[in-house]
Amino acid sequence: MNRKFGLIILDGWGIGDGSSSDAISHAKTPFMDGLMQRFPTTTLTTFGEDVGLPEGQMGNSEVGHLNIGAGRIVYQELTRINKDIREGNFDENPVLLNALKKVTESGVKLHFMGLVSNGGVHSSQEHLYALCELAKKRGVNMDKVYVHAFTDGRDCDPKSGLGFIQDLEKKLLVTGGKIATVIGRYYAMDRDNRWERVTKAYHLLVNGKGTPYSNAEIAIQAHYERGITDEFIEPCLLTNKGVISEGDVVICFNFR
Repeated sequence: MNRKFGLIILDGWGIGDGSSSDAISHAKTPFMDGLMQRFPTTTLTTFGEDVGLPEGQMGNSEVGHLNIGAGRIVYQELTRINKDIREGNFDENPVLLNALKKVTESGVKLHFMGLVSNGGVHSSQEHLYALCELAKKRGVNMDKVYVHAFTDGRDCDPKSGLGFIQDLEKKLLVTGGKIATVIGRYYAMDRDNRWERVTKAYHLLVNGKGTPYSNAEIAIQAHYERGITDEFIEPCLLTNKGVISEGDVVICFNFR
């Protein structure tokens, strides 16, 4: 006998730990409770290696839907890039090597832009570190390497950006390179076609229009003192030399 069935996904619904912050377990949900009592139930792991993410990495809506739709583990961009870095394939990526070759041959500036965060949803700061190391290995003049840092505060703690920037500064002391601009993802990564936001990021990167600060840490701390968290940090200019000029090479290290 053939029977039809439906796959219904409830975003935001899950099985929690029953703590005081677990809204679902404390709510009255007679319909859902009845389904679980009358029919067989099971659970799925929605994070880490079971959904193609690094061990312990939290899942998200896109990852969950992708794995359910495929019916198998789909290794995410984060995991694939991490694997390439670990196994040395990253350093032989032809697209990256061609970009670095243009920099060394023409003497233009090299810009890395993206979300400086360990959130793992849109980017990984480890990928930025790998790019800086690769540029140095390939003979790029690191005095002409500039990082345009987008602060997160959405996929991680709202005030974790200062720590990520401090880690990046330590890395750049080893590889070379300089943070040229800082701006929150609210402006630099808007995905709702709000040009009034994106234009602030554009003019910061290309025209150097932003509040001047002597370094990134001071810029971020100044925003915290005004009650502005990472996601909403306004355009900060750290050096006029780091604006994107015609002919420069720009690499976005976001994978989403």
